[in-house]
Amino acid sequence: MAGTASRSASKAGNMGRRERLRAETTAEIKDVALELMAASGPDAITLRAIAREMGMTANAIYGYFATRDDLVTALVNDVYTQLADSVDAAWESASAEGPAGRIQSWADAFRSWALANPEGFRLVYGDPVPGYRAPEGGAAPEAARRVCTGLTALAAAAWPHAEHLYEDSEFDWSDFDPGLLDKVRPDFPDLPPAAVALALRLWGRLHGLVSLEVYGHLRSQTNSPGKLFREEVSQLVGSLGIPRRS
Repeated sequence: MAGTASRSASKAGNMGRRERLRAETTAEIKDVALELMAASGPDAITLRAIAREMGMTANAIYGYFATRDDLVTALVNDVYTQLADSVDAAWESASAEGPAGRIQSWADAFRSWALANPEGFRLVYGDPVPGYRAPEGGAAPEAARRVCTGLTALAAAAWPHAEHLYEDSEFDWSDFDPGLLDKVRPDFPDLPPAAVALALRLWGRLHGLVSLEVYGHLRSQTNSPGKLFREEVSQLVGSLGIPRRS
């Protein structure tokens, strides 16, 4: 009996070790994929190239990801989830700061995440992987919903101050993709179509400068991209009539 118990404990320990090694190898595969993308663009992400970089056989790497698209889906899910976690945490931590502070906090978190994860930003928002086909429902449906909900929360926070600016808005629900509305309307049932359009405008303003910075287009124009970004957000908040402190 003692021998059997010892063998069972040893087997459980070995299983734990194998699982750890598998998790470590899976993480390394993802890291190498992003490194290849950073060095040579999104079409450099192939399982054979990754196996070569890691000193693995092609057959061995297929034991972790059956196809290149499976790997890309896992990468997109990881990246999008990290973004959603970052902006959600920033939004919650600024709950006592009023709309202006919360919008600034969300925007700063988005920029900080993008600069810390430029390859991830490019993968999700910039350079599509040639030939990649996402699974039905998207590569990261829950994270995408959270980011869309976060952006709509920015518009919802601004709406009591900005609603009068959009009295003549011609937007109606038919102007939006049903998938977007499925993500945001359950959490914001009282917001009108014009407020959802405002969320997209906010996204455009925030994404524009961050994208220029991630892709290096601001390097020869300014030594203070962070200051430029913060002033952009501050001016955006002011243009919506949101008090600096509320």
